[in-house]
Amino acid sequence: MSAFIDKVRITVKAGRGGDGAVAFHREKFVAAGGPDGGDGGNGGSIVLRVDDHMSTLMDFRYKRKYTAADGIKGEGGRRKGKAGENLIIKVPRGTVVRDAETNEIIKDMSDDEDFILAKGGRGGWGNHHFATPTRQVPRFAKAGLPGETHDVILELKLLADVGLVGFPNVGKSTLLSVTSNARPKIANYHFTTLFPNLGVIYVEEGVSFVMADIPGIIEGAAEGAGLGHDFLRHIDRCRLMIHVVDVSGSEDRDPVEDFEKINAELREYSPELAERPMIVAANKIDLLPPDSDNLERLRKYVTERGYEFYEISAATTAGTRDLMKVVAGKLAQLPPVIVYEPEYVKPLAEAGGVEELTIEQFDDVWSVSGLWMERLLGDVNFDDYESRMYFDRQLRRSGLFARLEEMGIQDGDTVSIYNWEFTYEK
Repeated sequence: MSAFIDKVRITVKAGRGGDGAVAFHREKFVAAGGPDGGDGGNGGSIVLRVDDHMSTLMDFRYKRKYTAADGIKGEGGRRKGKAGENLIIKVPRGTVVRDAETNEIIKDMSDDEDFILAKGGRGGWGNHHFATPTRQVPRFAKAGLPGETHDVILELKLLADVGLVGFPNVGKSTLLSVTSNARPKIANYHFTTLFPNLGVIYVEEGVSFVMADIPGIIEGAAEGAGLGHDFLRHIDRCRLMIHVVDVSGSEDRDPVEDFEKINAELREYSPELAERPMIVAANKIDLLPPDSDNLERLRKYVTERGYEFYEISAATTAGTRDLMKVVAGKLAQLPPVIVYEPEYVKPLAEAGGVEELTIEQFDDVWSVSGLWMERLLGDVNFDDYESRMYFDRQLRRSGLFARLEEMGIQDGDTVSIYNWEFTYEK
């Protein structure tokens, strides 16, 4: 039996940009054709895409690292290297992407838009970019920038309107099977449902909703006991819950106690979830002994607490059709399914020490490179004044300008940092 996988950790790495080329124009009868090295291609990005044919995160069980293709190096003739191909990762609708370190939400994959999870690095400039009237033979080019890397948690939260909750073996799977197109596995023992089953309930023309049979919750589920802890999160998106209670007493259980125990687990897991609208379905009324007071005790208990109460027999379908009509009416008045807003803000890279940088001089050009410089440059928007000022402060803090002056940089020289350059002024 295949297990349901609803939470995985993966590492994604976008492709590195291709290096720029150092090349010179070579053509018969054309003297000093000049530099014509092409730029490197951009690295491929990691892109998430919703696939409605997927219902679990099973595909991620054995493969946890995903790497996009690098960009290709530039060539002579100003030919730009080919961009690395994006890596498309398909996920089930309803997958929430979290930062593995902070647990903050990066993206809720509930719409149809692709999402770039890790952006590919920019390709490096070829040497033709560095030609000037006084620098006609630049013999250097720029390396490509690295792509972004992320460790993320993928967490599946089912996009169901209605969640069926209750103890194992109370008839949730049967109710789903007789009211929808779902075909859940059903048997007379605890923990039959090892993962949530979804079904579409068609009430009438133009009126339908999605209902999920949530795996049986047991006492202590909120602390990790049994199956409940792993699957309680699937109720998070449900706008309405149907609390199914077995009133037959067939397992010597008390329906009022069962009702309160499940509610206690919901409150423990999420106080907000415990306030979600709920209706109570007393199931297995066809098996109720004539002398039992279970049905009336439960009815009195839940109605006194403000819940609506319905009698059903999922096995014989008695009352199930009317219950689904009531549910459809309530859903029409409730807000839409929850979509989780992003919380994650990528921290800005900071400068390291100048001793970690490589500084090379090519005539009047000072080329600066290094790992922390790559990261810092990837976070800077040179069209934004505040971002440029942040970049300047980080460079000064690192001691770069002082080191350049020690090495003999002159006013008017060019400082070249990957695909960005400026004229130095003391």
